[in-house]
Amino acid sequence: MWGICPTVCSNETESDTMFNTNVMGMIHLTQIFVRHFKQNNAGHIIQLGSVAGREGYAGGSIYCATKHALHGFTVALMKELVNTPIRVTEVQPGMVETSFSVTRFRGDADRAKSVYKGLQPLVAEDVAEDIVWAASRKEHINVAEIFVLPVNQASPNIAYRADQ
Repeated sequence: MWGICPTVCSNETESDTMFNTNVMGMIHLTQIFVRHFKQNNAGHIIQLGSVAGREGYAGGSIYCATKHALHGFTVALMKELVNTPIRVTEVQPGMVETSFSVTRFRGDADRAKSVYKGLQPLVAEDVAEDIVWAASRKEHINVAEIFVLPVNQASPNIAYRADQ
């Protein structure tokens, strides 16, 4: 229901794109920032994870795998940087309604909208507020994880929908 790739992507290109974007792109960009932050002896890496990195769900195996990889990388990075003033945070949202929902369902706006039917999902601004909050803590405070869900979501596949 959630992922664009049921169990296995319909072709290798989709899997490769997802891993290159969500894993390799994140790792390469993070390495650039870490080098810069080490030179300046300050900085804050904030990764955008997902509930999918905490718990896998049917229909999202490839996406879940990429978000589990992001989570593992971020946890290890925090441990590797423990002797520096660099902070590391992962924000893990549940259902967030954004324009990506339409992309996920290959342009099918009705199908994208149906994912959120009967509940109020998070929106991009909600997640942005969490990022700003984590970044605005005092320099000696590291918010390691923020796990945020809409009030009617308990896990990737457990949600209460009022109209169903």
